[in-house]
Amino acid sequence: MTAPRTAPATAASAAPAGRPLSAAPHPARPAAPFGRALCAMVTPFTRAGELDVDGARRLAARLVAEGCDGLVLSGTTGESPTTSDAEKETLVRAVREAVGDDVSIVAGVGTADTRHTVELAAAAEKAGADGLLVVAPYYSRPPQDAVEAHFREIADASGLPLMLYDIPGRTGTRIEPETMIRLAGHPRIVAVKDCAYDLLGTQKVLAETELAYYAGCDEYVLVLYAIGAAGYVSAVANVVPGLMRAVLDAFDGGDTAAAAGLMRRALPLIEAMMAAGLPGTVTAKALLAALGLPAGPVRAPLRPADRETADGLRAVLARVTDDVAVA
Repeated sequence: MTAPRTAPATAASAAPAGRPLSAAPHPARPAAPFGRALCAMVTPFTRAGELDVDGARRLAARLVAEGCDGLVLSGTTGESPTTSDAEKETLVRAVREAVGDDVSIVAGVGTADTRHTVELAAAAEKAGADGLLVVAPYYSRPPQDAVEAHFREIADASGLPLMLYDIPGRTGTRIEPETMIRLAGHPRIVAVKDCAYDLLGTQKVLAETELAYYAGCDEYVLVLYAIGAAGYVSAVANVVPGLMRAVLDAFDGGDTAAAAGLMRRALPLIEAMMAAGLPGTVTAKALLAALGLPAGPVRAPLRPADRETADGLRAVLARVTDDVAVA
């Protein structure tokens, strides 16, 4: 990884007095080490609540066929707190078999225990993962120097690149922008899944480092992409992978109005799935079941969507998919 960038001089500081200001050149978008369009894939279970290995293979293949560059396994949407170490490893192996070597697989290995996380990282690497999703250590709420040491120990122990997962609303621990900037100097810390809702902090890190930012909150996909993010890790992409990718494709094609329009079309579904009071895992599995795709039940303490909620989700999905092609 290259050394942190120095932010360019602003137009205001460089323009002679009396001349109109012009925008400074936009820095090159950081490389997308795992692709642009990543799905935070659910973990399918059988009716009995066991890992559905065949279902995982079929769902992964469908997501890739409909536009995903990569898959994030055993993250929040993948119910990582309630899957065993053995199940996590089995899931990586099964999905690798299904999608081949050209699709990125990022394995969630983050825990509140540094030693355990290192063990999970080694198992994911052995199973065929391309990268590691490592959440900030939760519950114990360590100070920033301990957070930094946690990530460095995992990066030092693994041969895989890390995507740091900043989601303080769940962990209670922020990865502060200054900590991100220091960690960017580690050759295996290459990306961030950003769920911090801090646009100022995100832009500071983008300006000072080569870290590839991925929007982890679906409503921020276009916002972060427009300011230089590498792409997204989307829970909504379980259901409409083509629609979420189309937002990035339109923006990359120079049609920012179309990108904004597609984002607006997706917003009712994003709101219904992610901001209506139930975890995205629950809503994604309800909709996947309605589509006849592998999902199965959620594991306790989560509970499935009730009939009224599931009907409402299906109605929103029908409106969104009627409005725009999503294949």
